[in-house]
Amino acid sequence: MGGLFIEELSLSHFRSHKAARLELDGRPVAIWGPNGAGKTNILEAVSLLSPGRGLRRASPDEIARKPEGFGWKIRADLHSLHQFHEVETWAEPGNSRNVRIDGKAAAQVALGRIARVVWLIPAMDRLWIEGAEGRRRFLDRMVMSFEPRHAEAVLAYEKAMRERNRLLKDMVRDAHWYGALEAQMAEHGAAIMAHRIATLTRLAEAQDGAETAFPAAELSLKASDDMDLPAETEALLVAFREGRSRDLAAGRTLIGPHRADLGAVYTAKGVPADQCSTGEQKALLISLILANGRALAEDFGAAPIFLLDEVAAHLDASRRAALYDEICALGAQAFMTGTGPELFAELGTRAMQIEVREDAGLSLIEERVS
Repeated sequence: MGGLFIEELSLSHFRSHKAARLELDGRPVAIWGPNGAGKTNILEAVSLLSPGRGLRRASPDEIARKPEGFGWKIRADLHSLHQFHEVETWAEPGNSRNVRIDGKAAAQVALGRIARVVWLIPAMDRLWIEGAEGRRRFLDRMVMSFEPRHAEAVLAYEKAMRERNRLLKDMVRDAHWYGALEAQMAEHGAAIMAHRIATLTRLAEAQDGAETAFPAAELSLKASDDMDLPAETEALLVAFREGRSRDLAAGRTLIGPHRADLGAVYTAKGVPADQCSTGEQKALLISLILANGRALAEDFGAAPIFLLDEVAAHLDASRRAALYDEICALGAQAFMTGTGPELFAELGTRAMQIEVREDAGLSLIEERVS
């Protein structure tokens, strides 16, 4: 069977789940139960099958089940484009996260080469009206779904920038100290900008002419403070060099990809996303996640694994049905949470149904016949 899906997922001492095991068949997964039962914890576990800190951006120690403090582990059998992978990720107390793929130790970025995972969680509902950092992170998650090497470029850029910022804070004025660091920042910064621009192009193409019930968004990349946003290596190098005196006064680097912001306009209305209603802002986010999925289905050869936390609660029945229809048409495995089975009625037998409940601080899961 082709496509991308998890066949088996096991959690050990992960958040509220002391021990849990899900046997899956590639269909979407509707996860329902009361608030606090541990539904989102399952989605967080799946998000850690991709590079990074997962959908909650938690540290390894924050994830471990309390009060035991044994550390935690996730294991998954993953089908990816006619290939099968055994994936494990875990952390011992006080240590960083480890990854093993097919029995061999691997870097986190290797997860991005075998799986594509995208998510939409309630914390993103204010994405368009809060700070640029959240929008930049949202964009970079989509970028990494197309180009896993993007994570390496971002890490390398940020490492060099931290060292440059240290020089700035120490008021070092000797140009020789800056040259090599700025060359690294320019090289990796240009790669970051190229990846982001390419992703915006693919998202625009995936929205153009798509049959969807959700509104298209016209996306743009701009500087968060109305300064220039150089994209080429040489332009970045010049900007870093010429900006040293200003950066010295500020004690930090004031120009570069780390100052980028994602702009969005509700295409049909010509209204910026931050001026749209709450419902329209949510619809735009769903639209972008689906566009990401359509583009990946074409480029990667399979739709990504979707993680949609409490999305159904914000949609009326017709919009819910439209969302489910698009997910099923993509052949995607989507993990979706809600407080009750009625939120997933439009899926019928197209999805697995899993109930999660809490008992004395433990999350218990049980498959229900759909």
